Amino acid sequence: MEKLILTIDEETADLRIDKLIASQTDEMSRTAIQRLIDGGFVLVSGKQVKASYKAAEGDVVEITFPESQKPDIKPENIPLDIIYEDNDIIIVNKPKDMVVHPAAGHYSGTLVNALLYHCGDSLSGINGIMRPGIVHRIDKDTTGTLVVCKNDVAHQSLSEQLKVHSITRVYEAITNGCFKEESGRVEAPIGRDPVDRKKMAINYKTGKNAVTNYKVIANLGGKYSHIECRLETGRTHQIRVHMASLHHPLLGDEVYGPEEKRFKLQGQCLHAKTIGFIHPTSHEYVEFEAPLPDYFVALLKKLSV
Repeated sequence: MEKLILTIDEETADLRIDKLIASQTDEMSRTAIQRLIDGGFVLVSGKQVKASYKAAEGDVVEITFPESQKPDIKPENIPLDIIYEDNDIIIVNKPKDMVVHPAAGHYSGTLVNALLYHCGDSLSGINGIMRPGIVHRIDKDTTGTLVVCKNDVAHQSLSEQLKVHSITRVYEAITNGCFKEESGRVEAPIGRDPVDRKKMAINYKTGKNAVTNYKVIANLGGKYSHIECRLETGRTHQIRVHMASLHHPLLGDEVYGPEEKRFKLQGQCLHAKTIGFIHPTSHEYVEFEAPLPDYFVALLKKLSV
């Protein structure tokens, strides 16, 4: 069984124990966390506690994760839009409505299922059987560039570059409203929303540093903006949360913005256009681009009128 041991410091003190666990385990549902607590798998200084227990500075929290049977992830003959491929990496242009890796409710039809068919056993294993080859991910309805690793050496190299934020990541998006300034920088920590843990939010208490640089490419009909975003960090939903914090949520993003019916969009208008990094074998800087998807181009034309 896997264990996680946390020592409560000034920043995490006074948090309910269930919210503390949620902040440390991104993919656990509220129900799963409650089961851990009720099952005696969460101890504070050696004693079982209730979900409402508020951690005190100096408390030692021991979380035991029971072993669970992993589903069998099968290769599937799903077409891939491959931008580049060699013995170490694959750069794919991910389409809309495709989940990157299997998770609860999505064990087939994912990018990983397609990669297993295309690559066979030639994918890195560092992230386990659920995420072979996956170093980073983009949201289901975000399109564009994503790098996949074929071996552990390449995976380790890319992971280190992600850790120090040296990878170039440029996105294009369409937002609600027009910006008063031509460019700007958002530096605000992102963490789980304290009320709705399925969402992310600007969270100065438990969030992680997040920086997005943006510039306006075009004003679209006085009601929308076509923007470019360059990431200095890569937090979950970073661009979506940062733009919403400026009162310019992404068009189609009904999680962080208004309900969208006019254009009948499938999720947020966000495209991972460019990714660049030091190649794990050649040690030279390489950069790859994915063209804007057809729906995005058509929408730009429609909104520009």
